[in-house]
Amino acid sequence: MSVHQTSTQNPFVLKKSASLWQLLIRVYGYLRPYWKRTAASYLSLLGIIALSASIPQFIRWIIDTGIGMNQPGVLTWSVLALLGLTLVKGVLNYFQGILSETASQNVAYDLRNEIQKKLTQLSFSFHDTSEAGELLSRAIQDVERLRFLTGRATIRILDGILMIIVTMIILIVMDYRLGLFVLVSMPILIHRAYYFGSRFRPLSLMVQKQVARLTTAVEQNLRGSRVVKAYAQEPKEIERFEEENQRWFDLTRSAARLQAVNVPLMFLLSNIGMVVIVLFGGYLVIQQELTFGVLIAFITYMGQLVEPVRRLGIIIPAVAIAGSSAERIFDILDTVPDVQDEPDAQPMAILEGHVKFEQVSFSYGRQTVLHDIDFEALPGQIVALLGATGSGKSTIISLIPRFYDPTAGKILVDGKDIRQATLNSLRSQIGIVLQETTLFAASIRENIAFGQSNATEEDIIAAAKAAQGHEFIVRSPKGYDTYVGERGITLSGGQKQRIAIARVLLMNPRLLILDDATASVDTETEHLIQTAFENLIKGRTTFVIAHRLSTVRNADLILVLDHGQIVARGTHESLLKTSKQYLEIYNRQLKHQEVAA
Repeated sequence: MSVHQTSTQNPFVLKKSASLWQLLIRVYGYLRPYWKRTAASYLSLLGIIALSASIPQFIRWIIDTGIGMNQPGVLTWSVLALLGLTLVKGVLNYFQGILSETASQNVAYDLRNEIQKKLTQLSFSFHDTSEAGELLSRAIQDVERLRFLTGRATIRILDGILMIIVTMIILIVMDYRLGLFVLVSMPILIHRAYYFGSRFRPLSLMVQKQVARLTTAVEQNLRGSRVVKAYAQEPKEIERFEEENQRWFDLTRSAARLQAVNVPLMFLLSNIGMVVIVLFGGYLVIQQELTFGVLIAFITYMGQLVEPVRRLGIIIPAVAIAGSSAERIFDILDTVPDVQDEPDAQPMAILEGHVKFEQVSFSYGRQTVLHDIDFEALPGQIVALLGATGSGKSTIISLIPRFYDPTAGKILVDGKDIRQATLNSLRSQIGIVLQETTLFAASIRENIAFGQSNATEEDIIAAAKAAQGHEFIVRSPKGYDTYVGERGITLSGGQKQRIAIARVLLMNPRLLILDDATASVDTETEHLIQTAFENLIKGRTTFVIAHRLSTVRNADLILVLDHGQIVARGTHESLLKTSKQYLEIYNRQLKHQEVAA
């Protein structure tokens, strides 16, 4: 079986789930490089809280002195001073907001870079089993939630907690009777906020996972739109998406119901406190046990307490969501690549191109894909791989550039175990052209020069000519500057393959891995591709998944694979005489080409 068909495991290395606090501490660690901005933002916040605590006291003094004692002059200048304090508070709010937002945007920038770097470094086994929509959701939506957490959310939480503490102390000092009542009611509000957050976090994680499934469904439909239409599966795909969308709707409805009950409940509790303060405080003013200014200050402080509680009611769910997002992001960042540089790995220079497999076996999960593969490719030789689908051909060519590592045995290049070489040095000297050619949404020039950014225009044109692609390129609307569209959708299969050949020619690698399937192209294009292949393989050690008789005949060594084992080896002529399996493949796949010729 091919390595690409065996995986059913989760691509993420899931360790014991971290607590919310552990996740948050790790997230806030990303603010460390920006501690100056963060510290300035928090200092601005302290100034805002100091002003918020002082302004009601100033209002009390204005009422009791300026109004209560009938002093118009005091009233005038104190109101102007109050306006000045408000302006200073506005300036501090501006700096606090811009500084915290800048720091949090830097956190998002760093996280996205880390995720991109990690996804690039992760092994093929990870990408074989992961879904593009899921990864996109983590890289975009989840990072955005952590940006909000490290910025405005944290500021609002600190503002709310500090404001509650400072206000409670001031209220008790002003009048212990009213202050104690407020003090008793606060734990009820805080407990309710904590209860809400603890219930909301697991639900928010389920919502995010379902959003990722929706993203995957949309991405797969867009990517496979032609196949969907070709098989008239639009109704089924619409139905499948509606099912996923319904699951998302049910989860978000549950989350909305939880919010709809708890947030108004917290408002109700705080407003009840306000009503009691007005009632009891008004009674004390009537009894002349409290001044009118003190009562107004109390009401002002209570109004300031309602806002932090309201913010906590909104922010705590956001923290819960961010905790789930952090868990999903760190699942990616903590995944250990199956294939990576060994501690003592050194750059390798492939000078001869001598490749040797020594008792190589490979298993993917519980499935044995290759068993005791043993062969040698001498410098400049062509090695053709034949066998039924799932026989192990793709796995062998994937082991040479270390897309996967063997579970037993070793692979030598020029006498050196490839696991002792750095991945970059090994792969940069291996050219790969497969039937499913990957091109990027860029110009033809950029696609040919991919990986060779210092290539000159003459080098690019020479590579295109050797790949038999120059003529169709210059006939394109903008020549080498023609934009090929996502995945090269604007080009034919033969054109894409010739651009891929030109890309490899520009690399000038010592080892080649080819898939010479040309079943989907016309005779003329097949001839051009065959000529390009011939130009490409000259003087290079080449491994070919063979589909054409000419390739098999020209091969120095043919390996016939069956269920992950080499069942026959030799040249075309010798295998026709000695191998029943090869004769069957020849009669089934190759003989008709000879008859047609």
